[in-house]
Amino acid sequence: MNFAQTFTLVRNPFGRLVLTDAQGGVHEHVIPVRAFPITSPESGLSLVSSDGHELAWIDTLDQVDAATRRLIEEELASREFMPEIQRIVSVSTFATPSDWTVQTTRGTTTFTLKGEEDIRRLAAPALLIADSHGIQFLIRDQKALDKHSRKILDRFL
Repeated sequence: MNFAQTFTLVRNPFGRLVLTDAQGGVHEHVIPVRAFPITSPESGLSLVSSDGHELAWIDTLDQVDAATRRLIEEELASREFMPEIQRIVSVSTFATPSDWTVQTTRGTTTFTLKGEEDIRRLAAPALLIADSHGIQFLIRDQKALDKHSRKILDRFL
């Protein structure tokens, strides 16, 4: 199917995205939302109004022009913060709450895991870990972790 971009997207002086649709309607404070942010981040993206109504659907970012793609990617980067755990360095205790020291794609950090229920299984073999402040940490493939990290993680699963 051939996609013809039927909208324009610009940033206003306040830094908010503004979408103008094919009928000339102007929509302020547009928010890009990924349909499947973890399992398929490059596919399926919706541009929604501030009240949550979908204004445009994009199957892949390759379908839009370079300027629009750059604006969408900038906005997503500023809204999405989900460091990916590459290694579990240590945990303070195998009972919860426990303090975890991990190496992530954003550097080394320590967070508190309140309970085992804060480790959620996603599409195998991915996991999502929420810390005591609600920050989400992704383990894309638990089998790809080193032996030490897997051993620690297994104690909590």
